[in-house]
Formats: sequence, structure tokens, C-alpha cells
Amino acid sequence: MWLYLAVLVGLYYLLRWYRERQVVSHLQDKFVFITGCDSGFGNLLARQLDLRGLRVLATCLTEQGAEQLKGQTSDRLETVILDVTKTESIAAATEWVKERVRDRGLWGLVNNAGICTPMAPNEWLTKQDFVKMLDVNLLGMIEVTLSLLPLVRKARGRVVNVSSVMGRVSLFGGGYCMSKYGVEAFSDSLRRELSYFGVKVAMIEPGYFMTNMTSPEVFNGSLQASWDQASTEIKELYGEKFMADFMKTSNLLKPSWSGNLSLMTNCMEHALTSCHPRTRYSAGWDAKFFYLPVSYMPTFLVDLMMYWGAPRPAKAL
Repeated sequence: MWLYLAVLVGLYYLLRWYRERQVVSHLQDKFVFITGCDSGFGNLLARQLDLRGLRVLATCLTEQGAEQLKGQTSDRLETVILDVTKTESIAAATEWVKERVRDRGLWGLVNNAGICTPMAPNEWLTKQDFVKMLDVNLLGMIEVTLSLLPLVRKARGRVVNVSSVMGRVSLFGGGYCMSKYGVEAFSDSLRRELSYFGVKVAMIEPGYFMTNMTSPEVFNGSLQASWDQASTEIKELYGEKFMADFMKTSNLLKPSWSGNLSLMTNCMEHALTSCHPRTRYSAGWDAKFFYLPVSYMPTFLVDLMMYWGAPRPAKAL
């Protein structure tokens, strides 16, 4: 019996391997629009797809980021300034894309732009801290998607949304996990709706990677700002030691492969170029072998892990 089961499992993975190796034809004629290309995943993906011969339409938040990217790529790649939190900026970028793709439509939309701070205990934060995070990571992503969907539908293309392992298990306070849970929900409903039109939707769920957003300096600076704005009562409840221990979290989470951003961009590239992309991609070994299994564990076990592993407030019971 076990032999038959092993053979079936082996055949399943062999078939999946074969299907996933089939590549979409005429990549050089296809346009891909990527948000958040100043640095990090978006920047590397734009350069990676440019080398594959795709027509990359890269958005940056700053002119400096756009100029640096154009200096590292071929003449095929074009850039535009985009702030995903501003409707007028999204509308202008949409018109810019229409002028370039014309009747061919947009093959790929990669919603990569995002922020990860402030990330702190919920009581340390204000409503505006949550609004800031949701505006970029969720609402901005939704507005960009809705604006460009007609072009993606015309090409029967792909939508690739960058989520996170924190969209499966909420280990931190603040708006980051909330926004990524929202990305998961939006992507799931969008995938089912667009399947009738031949459009595929994929989610990328990375673990911890070292980028400009996740550097200890950025994380600790944001945490310090959240602590500074907290009330006297909150500071007495948590204590200075809690904040110091919490600051060490980013270093504890940092795996040895966190600087290898290609583990992430290879998943994004596969979602855009494979004839049979996956619905979800877990990027990074911590995502595959820690966060993903944890997301399926009983709640009380996850709570127990957090209870014993996380720093404790000074006046905890």
C-alpha cells in the first residue's frame, strides 16, 4: 500500500514539474507593469524580466529611483512615477500604460509596492498608523488593479499580488498583517471572478527578506517612534525592557538566505511566464517550513509558541 502511495505522489510531482516548465510563447511581445521598482523585489524583478526580453513598464515613487533603474536596463524598459495612494497618480499611470500597450493589452500586472512599518503592539499605534499601512498595501493595490483590469483582460494575462506569510498567520500588531490578510481575500475573490475571462491571479507569500523596508535601522526607528507616541499608561504597562527585547526581533527573524531576493523574484517571474502558474508561491525556506505549517496549526499551539517566545510586558499577569 505504501509503495503505491509513494508512486502516486511521485507521479503527481513529476506531472506538476512537467506542467510548470512549460513557458508562455512570444514573451518579447508582452508588456508587464510592476509597482514599487525603486528598490527591493520590484527593482530586481524589473531587471530580471528585462533580461528575459519582456516589455517592462516599471513604476517608481521617485525620479531618482526611475533614473537608476533605467541606467541598469535596456531601452525596452520604461518607467513612470506612481504613488499608489493617490487616485490622480493611478489614473495618469493607467493612461500612460494604455498609450504603450494599445490593442495588445497588458500581459502582466505585478502589485509589489508596499510598506511594512509601523509594526508594533496595537496599543502603541494610532488610527492614522493603520490607515497609512492599508492605503499603500491594500487600498492602493486594489485601485491599481481595478484601473488596469480592462487591459489585463484584453490580453488574457496575469495579476500577481505580493502578499506575505503574515497574511496567513498574524504574529505582530499593527496594520501590516491586516493589509496582507486583505490582499489574500481580494486575490482569492479576484481569481475566481477573472477565471471566466482567461485571466490568472497568483499570490506571492514571502518569508523574511532583507530589503530597504525591513532593515533593522528602519524597523527599530519605526518602533522607537511608536513607543515615543504611546501614552504614559502604556509605557508603564510594557516597560523599557519590552521595547528593547522587541527591537531584537528583526535580527532573530533574519534567516541566512534573507539577502537572496531572487528566491522571491523567481516566483514572480514563474507566475508571469509559466503556462500553468501556481495560485500561491511560498518564497523562502522559512515560509515553506515554518510559517506555512504554523498557519495550519491549532490556534492554542500558535498562541503557546508566541506566549513563550515573545517578550512580556512589565506588568503582565
